Amino acid sequence: MVFAPLDPAKARILVTNDDGINAPGLLSLIEIARALSDDVWVVAPETNQSGAAHSLSLSKPLRAREVSEGRWAVDGTPTDCVLFGVRHLLGDRPPALVLSGVNRGTNMADDVTYSGTVAAAMEGCLLGIRSIAMSQSYTHPEPVKWQTAERHGAEVVRRVLAIEWSREALINVNFPDVPPEAVKGFEVTRQGQRGFGGGIVERIDPRGMAYYWINYTPTERDLVPGTDIEALRRGAISINPLHLDLTHETMRRRLRDAFGRR
Repeated sequence: MVFAPLDPAKARILVTNDDGINAPGLLSLIEIARALSDDVWVVAPETNQSGAAHSLSLSKPLRAREVSEGRWAVDGTPTDCVLFGVRHLLGDRPPALVLSGVNRGTNMADDVTYSGTVAAAMEGCLLGIRSIAMSQSYTHPEPVKWQTAERHGAEVVRRVLAIEWSREALINVNFPDVPPEAVKGFEVTRQGQRGFGGGIVERIDPRGMAYYWINYTPTERDLVPGTDIEALRRGAISINPLHLDLTHETMRRRLRDAFGRR
């Protein structure tokens, strides 16, 4: 099953993120979306939801407020926002495209399992909608080069929408930490691998009680050509198609042999 090519000028677009309704990257993504279509809606988390992954709020009600015309904040996760936008706010005419981001920092390699940005695109895909996650690489403490995503984002979307698109796939885009004019082209990539290089930091509060911070500092051990990590290090835009089916086929066949075929 595939989506036919789509003219973005005719598409209703739902914009979301995981950095929150006031994040500068959301403004960049709105600019990208409005360069594609006049029918743009925004539903984003009320607060920062980085690392929320594909979590869904089931034990508490959601509250939503209209920040401005066509722009809503939801006190939930990125997944909640997509569900609210598709099934409630735009239920009469659902969007043809979900755009998530632009995230402050990369979402590549193993990060996609933690990422609320990618999870919002996953939810869009599950709901039968073309979905793209976008993230902007940066190096602390330098300013984030939002203009790189802004300059090239619409072109990425147009090219992706111009081809047949598997309904089981979503697209994960990462922009390199270079000025827009220094980008070294587009590269279709596969997921790389990088380890968890941080740890748990213990602190003591004013009452003498311990509390802990997760210091997430991923390492980069995979610079193999063709991976998302390697493409970004060369200054290229990484375009990585992701698949919702997480089945490992080699292990599935081995397990089938071990437990007997049926």
